[in-house]
Amino acid sequence: MANSTLSYSQNPLANRSPLAVSAEEHAIKVRREARSMSKKEKVSSIFTIAAAGLGLISDGYQNNLMTMANVVFKNIYGTEYSSIVSTRVSNALLVGAVLGQIFVGLICDRVGRKVALFATTALIVVGATLATAAHASTPAGLFWFLTVARGITGVGVGGEYPAGSTSASEAANERSPKTRGPVFIMVTNFVLSFGGPLAVSVFLIVLSAAGENHLQTVWRVCFGIGIILPLGVFVVRMRMMSTILYKKGAIKRNVPYGLVAKRYWKTLIGTCFAWFLYDFVTFPNGVFSATIIASVIKDSDIKKTAEWQLLLGVIALPGIFIGAWLCNVIGRKNTLMLGFSGYLVFGLIIGCAYDKITKIVPLFVVFYGLMQSSGNMGPGDMMGLVSVESYPTAVRGTCYGISAALGKVGAAVGTQAFTPIETNLGKKWTFIVAAICGVVGVLVTYFFIPDMTGIDLADEDAKFMEYLAANGWQGSVGEEIDAELIVAAERGSLDEKN
Repeated sequence: MANSTLSYSQNPLANRSPLAVSAEEHAIKVRREARSMSKKEKVSSIFTIAAAGLGLISDGYQNNLMTMANVVFKNIYGTEYSSIVSTRVSNALLVGAVLGQIFVGLICDRVGRKVALFATTALIVVGATLATAAHASTPAGLFWFLTVARGITGVGVGGEYPAGSTSASEAANERSPKTRGPVFIMVTNFVLSFGGPLAVSVFLIVLSAAGENHLQTVWRVCFGIGIILPLGVFVVRMRMMSTILYKKGAIKRNVPYGLVAKRYWKTLIGTCFAWFLYDFVTFPNGVFSATIIASVIKDSDIKKTAEWQLLLGVIALPGIFIGAWLCNVIGRKNTLMLGFSGYLVFGLIIGCAYDKITKIVPLFVVFYGLMQSSGNMGPGDMMGLVSVESYPTAVRGTCYGISAALGKVGAAVGTQAFTPIETNLGKKWTFIVAAICGVVGVLVTYFFIPDMTGIDLADEDAKFMEYLAANGWQGSVGEEIDAELIVAAERGSLDEKN
């Protein structure tokens, strides 16, 4: 057992001597306090989990808004909405998201979860408002306006990932480590994925009300509804408190990033690369799925395309529930590899039989939906979960943000590469490439990602503090002034991999 100690430094105004405890005792203290929360803390944990779900459903809506908007813009503007313009407008959200995930990830660790969450919500409201009101004298000007507005929205959307997910995972852990995984999945990936059918359902309702002769009204109303969703989140987030894990584990000054990299480099490679592969496949297949469906339907109109798109989104949802169940039964790591294997199986089926299967539209949509469902079951459910569980509270937002940002880089690269692959190699190759990514994803998961199934987040916090102490780091830990935690290496050392 390590001899490193953690010392509680009291407020200078308080006449109490500092209390020295071992890292193991510190973990026990955190777990005990989490299990004996006050009524106010219990209510706050519920609001924290709910706020993450409400915030991310707004993100899911924004992520899928361009799916039908691409079809509408192509119908209104024809050749002026070229594949280059379409890709630029779609990628604007991704570029903003990368920036948001990295910077907000840092903010939620160094400043606080609540501050980060309010900032991201405000950015989504501003960006969605600008996109709804977008106007220019030429179509080219309009699309540049939309590109900027979607970029601002993207910063907010991207920031929600580390801020909302870290808060939800910590609050769920305090309520019950055993149910942390399923609860986290339901308030993150489920609501994000539900944003797809929600966006298409809203589109169909607005299209039916306005008619196909008023497509300008249709897309602006759909963008405008994206303003309402995040506004409701402000009210819920007013009731949030910092989680106990963050109160006791935050490092706001003198963060030992070098030691963090030394301990977690392998895990960071795994979460970053696996997320890159997942988003490389799933994002372009989400953005351009309506375009793909429209290309295989004879004499299709916008409404019929939207109806098939809605079916596709619904078929993809069951995978989320299967993943939420499997994550405790077979573990996070095995569920992640199983999901990537689904890309291999269904990607090859669709890709190799593309010319035949596309002649039977219902069959094509079902197999396409099953491929997306396997993605939801595996990397969709697990990437966020393993990215919050694999790192300690002090740098959870930062490491999660970096991993998610690399995922969005993958999404941007995938979106940029989608049209050239489709044009130069043929539509079937977009599915064969997905199968290849599935194979690589299995290998990355097996060699680089740890399985944290059933492990209390406080345990990893304790090991991290012992590691810092053993490596000579000195600094304060903890959010509250009257319970500041100082790590001091007094004697002995700790295996870096403990």
